Amino acid sequence: MLVDQRRQQLLEVVRSRGFASLPELVEVLQVSESTIRRDLDHLEESGVAKRTHGGVFYAGPMPRLPDFDERDPAQWDKKKLIAQRAVKLIEDGDTLLLDGGSTTYEVARLLVGRPLQVVTNSLPVANLFAAHKNSDLVLLGGYVYPRTGVTLGPHANEMLARLNVRRTVLSVAGLNERGFFNSNLLLVETERAMMRAGEETIVVADSTKFGHQSLAHLAALKEVQHLVVDNEITPQWRDKLCAAGITLHVAEPDRSTAAAGSLTSHANLPTDGSAAQSSIPQSSATNPVGDR
Repeated sequence: MLVDQRRQQLLEVVRSRGFASLPELVEVLQVSESTIRRDLDHLEESGVAKRTHGGVFYAGPMPRLPDFDERDPAQWDKKKLIAQRAVKLIEDGDTLLLDGGSTTYEVARLLVGRPLQVVTNSLPVANLFAAHKNSDLVLLGGYVYPRTGVTLGPHANEMLARLNVRRTVLSVAGLNERGFFNSNLLLVETERAMMRAGEETIVVADSTKFGHQSLAHLAALKEVQHLVVDNEITPQWRDKLCAAGITLHVAEPDRSTAAAGSLTSHANLPTDGSAAQSSIPQSSATNPVGDR
């Protein structure tokens, strides 16, 4: 393997994992540790990697797509908290459908390295899993929407009609009493097909989306089983969602794992506070308008 090819492969491994140890890189690339160290020195000088004790962090750019670049950075912390809470709902070995919203992208980043079967219509999401041996990846075909790097249209929908997954994870542009909305008609058709392919649907949405609608109606509230949101959701919206039968998972800022785990509420939550049964595991840890 040529030096440039090896370094590109090394960079892809580090980028997909976020962090990689030296022994992991030696195993994946099948070269000596001294060779890995020299290549990491080159990547660090290039500004795409950062050496640290025991390994290396990815320090390169995030996906350069218009909808990722234009989203409000003020909401990004909320999205990351939501992602940390959402991954607690995913079991190792699950088969997942992931859309191309930026909150879903944050979820995907935290799932890299876990043993999962991942189906996605998002090129950025697929890129996270493509180099990782623990994940099986299926990328849906179709027309690629240039603003977000997602595949849409009849080819994607036909493929989805032949697939079955355990959980579908979606981002939305807005939600109100009528249900969930997104800003692209073709996208909504594909996301409806995603919902049909899954046993359960998990929507990840920050609290700024509540009370708003967008161009295309995706689904009624009652068609979604789980909603993960930040802790700025109002009590009124908590009540509306629980009345619609949605299991609500509230992501809190990191205080203590014990306190954070008690924040999951259910549509049928008894007055004594005990949780109703759900097929999604409940963890004690709590861990981008068109913006999804």
